[in-house]
Amino acid sequence: MNFKDLLPKLKDVISQELGDKKVFDKDIADALEINHLTFATMKNRGKVPYEEVLNFCAQRKISINWLFYNQATRSLEEETEKYANVRYFGDIYASAGGGSFTDDEAHDSVVLDPHMVDMLGGQREIKYIDSINVMGDSMEPTFYENDMVFINRSQKEINRGGVFVVATPNGLFIKRLSLRSNGMLDLISDNALYSIESVESSSVEVVGKVVGSMRSI
Repeated sequence: MNFKDLLPKLKDVISQELGDKKVFDKDIADALEINHLTFATMKNRGKVPYEEVLNFCAQRKISINWLFYNQATRSLEEETEKYANVRYFGDIYASAGGGSFTDDEAHDSVVLDPHMVDMLGGQREIKYIDSINVMGDSMEPTFYENDMVFINRSQKEINRGGVFVVATPNGLFIKRLSLRSNGMLDLISDNALYSIESVESSSVEVVGKVVGSMRSI
């Protein structure tokens, strides 16, 4: 992509902002927040100031694909909607305890492709899903340390079986759960080396059901 190829579109955008006035190179340089001499050098060399152009688009909510590749925004919507973002709490680990898991915790986003979205329940369920990390070996061979697990916060019915993330006074755990008639809750590990832990069910919050995982290679 040559810088000169972008100039006509940049001029069109700026012209509308200036009331359909003629746009000069200095106007583009000002809009991109680039020194006029630097702008002239870039133009002569055909060097695209990508960071400045991306900021220009972001400030005006302009599609980068339209600017660089002449792709209509509407044509991109169907493909974009197939993907989904879920919150990833990279500093939160569960299974060996410790930490907390609230909406106030710092988090990033993980982009999931359509196949993964379908595996996690589809677009209808994805809004309920967050992801955290696994610590320890108590759930091997189902989950290993540093696996990323996806938790559906809307699924908390333990009588249907499965693996859940629970918040206890001792921290977060990833366990299978079994509720006793006396109100005690058994936290069951998949690793046979770990014994069953029992806690008062009233002291435990079921965060959600683990509906998927990703393993780093």
